[in-house]
Amino acid sequence: QVQLVESGGGLAQPGGSLRLSCAASGFPFSTYAMGWYRQAPGKECELVASITDGGTGTKYADSVKGRFTISRDNAKNTMYLQMNSLKPEDTAVYYCNAYPLSQAMCVISYEGDYWGQGTQVTVSS
Repeated sequence: QVQLVESGGGLAQPGGSLRLSCAASGFPFSTYAMGWYRQAPGKECELVASITDGGTGTKYADSVKGRFTISRDNAKNTMYLQMNSLKPEDTAVYYCNAYPLSQAMCVISYEGDYWGQGTQVTVSS
């Protein structure tokens, strides 16, 4: 079965950095474009960044552009999100998943959907 395991979250000060990891299994990871998603309290699930299957093409939400870097290591079935210059508004639970998704809710919402437990990122002083 598909498994998506996020890790690396924690508490950071504004301006600090964190590196998130996503361990994927149960599907041909190297053939899928992937993305990082996040959901903050009271807000919708949003796409933060995406990366092509080969890792050569990346896109970012305007809110994180220039601060976050998405990458992947297909040999390890792992994806990363390097987060620099963190802001309090980056506080959210971060999830990894395929990209694009027909509906991204950050929780299982239809048959065949897969979501991990996410990793909490908190940015505060």
